Amino acid sequence: MAIPKVMGTEVEYGITVKGDPDFDPISSCVLLVNAYREDHAGEILWDYDQENPLADARGFQVDGEKYTPNQQENIARNKTLVNGARYYVDHAHPEYSCPEVTNVRDLVIHEKAGERILEASRREANALLPEGTQMLIYKNNSDRKGNSYGSHENYLMDRRTSFKQIVECLMPFFATRQVYCGAGKIGSENRGTPVDYQISQRADFFETEVALDTMVKRPIINTRDEPHADREKYRRLHVIVGDANLSEYTIYLRNGATALVLAMIEDGAITKDLSLRDPVRAIKEASHDPTCKKALQMEDGSKKSAVEVQFEYLEMALAYTANQSLDPVTKDVLAKWEEALEALRRDPMELHEKVDWVMKKAMIESFMERKSLDWRAPQVEMLDLQYHDLRPEKGLYYLLERQGRAERVVTDEEIVAAIHTPPADTRAYFRGECLKKYGSAVFGVNWDSISFGVDGEPIKRILMAEPLKGTQAHVEDLLENSPTAADLVKNLRA
Repeated sequence: MAIPKVMGTEVEYGITVKGDPDFDPISSCVLLVNAYREDHAGEILWDYDQENPLADARGFQVDGEKYTPNQQENIARNKTLVNGARYYVDHAHPEYSCPEVTNVRDLVIHEKAGERILEASRREANALLPEGTQMLIYKNNSDRKGNSYGSHENYLMDRRTSFKQIVECLMPFFATRQVYCGAGKIGSENRGTPVDYQISQRADFFETEVALDTMVKRPIINTRDEPHADREKYRRLHVIVGDANLSEYTIYLRNGATALVLAMIEDGAITKDLSLRDPVRAIKEASHDPTCKKALQMEDGSKKSAVEVQFEYLEMALAYTANQSLDPVTKDVLAKWEEALEALRRDPMELHEKVDWVMKKAMIESFMERKSLDWRAPQVEMLDLQYHDLRPEKGLYYLLERQGRAERVVTDEEIVAAIHTPPADTRAYFRGECLKKYGSAVFGVNWDSISFGVDGEPIKRILMAEPLKGTQAHVEDLLENSPTAADLVKNLRA
């Protein structure tokens, strides 16, 4: 029986400072992250001791040097938030990692809360910049100068499922799911075949099938083996092949369909061999085909379009779930998955209020027609970028949303609440509530631990190796009966 698919996302945002000829992305990121203020007190370290990014899921350790900043740099680059999220500087980008959630609807809520947090800190940071300059943040994946940055997904999996099995079953799914979760982009990059408009922001940047790297020779399936949980029981599938999405419908379908396929892999329910002859070539070919009709070469000699490959996964998912008692969200994911594929088979433009790449393409084509422009016009490229602008008054996705031309999955009230409230049904609840209640006593945090400095004693680290423990149901009474961090540590020992 597949384990619950606890999941989360890590979104790297594009950043620039308009009007600053000496723009430094790293110092701008530090300014941005530190401009965001919450009520809890204390300077909290991110606990890098709990991380091992060089462990490879294929069973070995990759040569390299683990990055560990000094204490001052650590505090300057990291914020752990009361909603259980991490907001930090990753290389030259601000990154928001949402708290662990148990279902895709909560994931949409918390990923969208991240957008609000980035925008709030951007406004605060702007007040500190010299006159005539302005910080801008984009939820996209490319600076159009050859640099791509990621939008990563994480899913808890059963370690008993072999990584080889995961790769074999997942590769065709990842090479083709962009048809309903691409963010869309004008042109090609990374020496890709010239094209007017393509489905994915990231597809051009994938150069190998399976590897550990996330920044060079990017793989369709990443092998990082860093579970942030009991490694004897769990693995964390770290997915780097996705785009940064703004459409709630797209985020919901992206993670919902993927979680279903992963559960099917654990339960041995992938019953068809959908191997592609060349997955790296296929992901690019599918991205460069907004008609979604192009046939991809399968390993068995047949040809299928990306939509047809996805239909094969959907049919297996419907068979897998036919005799299960499904929760409402899973039922809805299946319905939306089928709805999207049927629309893509007929005419992708039917999804002009649902899927990012189609929404943006429809908007750009309408603009081009009104202004008699072609795909190479600078104004058209600017429109592409403007879709991803996080400023609610300028971002074109948000314009579509205000006009009722973007299908919603969650409410604004839920998103605003998630800025300050952790999910109640994962360990993120314990993390976030500890920050609210004992902020000045929290010394360090990682996904699977939180440590306290109390009464001058040695640091007390509390391990949280089970993502489904530390929930509101588990610890609400404990927190109520622990007025101070010292009481909490004492009560946990009792």
